[in-house]
Amino acid sequence: MENGKIGVGIIGVHPSRGWAMTAHLPALQASPDFKIVALTNSDPTMAEESALKFNVPYAFQLHEDLLACPDVDLVVVTVKVPYHFELVSAAIRAGKSVYCEWPLANGLQEAVELEQLAKKYKVHAVVGLQSRTTPEVNFIRDLIRDGYVGEVLSVSLIGSGMIGGAMIPEQFAYTLNPKNGAGMINVAFAHAIDAVGYVLNSELSEVMATLDSRRKTAQVIETGAIVAMETPDQIVINGKMKSGCVVSAHFRGGLSRGSNFRLEINGTQGDLIVTSSLGYPGLGETKVQGAQGEDAAMQNLDVPQKYITANADIGIIAMTVFNNYALLATDFKSGTKTTPTFADAVILHRLINAVEQSAATGSRQYT
Repeated sequence: MENGKIGVGIIGVHPSRGWAMTAHLPALQASPDFKIVALTNSDPTMAEESALKFNVPYAFQLHEDLLACPDVDLVVVTVKVPYHFELVSAAIRAGKSVYCEWPLANGLQEAVELEQLAKKYKVHAVVGLQSRTTPEVNFIRDLIRDGYVGEVLSVSLIGSGMIGGAMIPEQFAYTLNPKNGAGMINVAFAHAIDAVGYVLNSELSEVMATLDSRRKTAQVIETGAIVAMETPDQIVINGKMKSGCVVSAHFRGGLSRGSNFRLEINGTQGDLIVTSSLGYPGLGETKVQGAQGEDAAMQNLDVPQKYITANADIGIIAMTVFNNYALLATDFKSGTKTTPTFADAVILHRLINAVEQSAATGSRQYT
């Protein structure tokens, strides 16, 4: 750590597009606790251009060079999912702490191996489940904890996957191949169902699922090419949480003219509703409503300022990532585990695996 700041090396930075450029760089640049000291791009020209644009001291083509850099305390992995296992495991073996974007791995087995490896090397191992850090999600989590709805009886969720619609940007076309582990079930659905478990402080213990691909193809926006859609664009589940709460959810591909995200929580004493203009909280314009006791109708609930910790100037997408980094900085300094860990990632990967197994076998699965 230099001048008390945690040195960050980001694997997979492009100067004008990508998740690192959109979310991680603004979040890290706004943080008082981190300093970006190195980055990589497989194209050395792009690496140099990115370093110049973002004022980063070191630019590398190879991840091995970044891992060998003594100024790097934390390695951030923002590349496509099929490369996560190789890069994360290499970083851990190099003794570096890791922040890996979700999905952690391409399937449950890889995720389990990475969690075990992180435990062995005793490094900070964080996954980008940043829906947990949105102000609205933490607000309703506290409302539920404090008894606003009484005992939670049921949860109903409807959402849009953003990807999986009729049109798709070229950079996301790879998500339509299930071998890449980055389809709607792995990303939008996973982020949303993880947020549900987080606000209820519980996990799905059993699940019954239907998966279907209603659209067979999608058109690439930039080229007009028609590509096969092999990942499901319809995800329907029902099940129960360990707490006994009943859960139902339906995610659809693309975006809807109606509800793109709607979470309803029904309890013995009240109700809460969270809506968003995009597929899950933290990306779109999010609203919270509630009613309890003798309230005749739902009312808008303003999120208290204490939940809004990031500067809005960095943008709504970067704000949630900023919040995750703020938690990680505390973990570095205090030895706590407040950020979503690889253990949390394994729980979510196991749930996705159960959903897929239920759909394939037509039987209820237990997690």
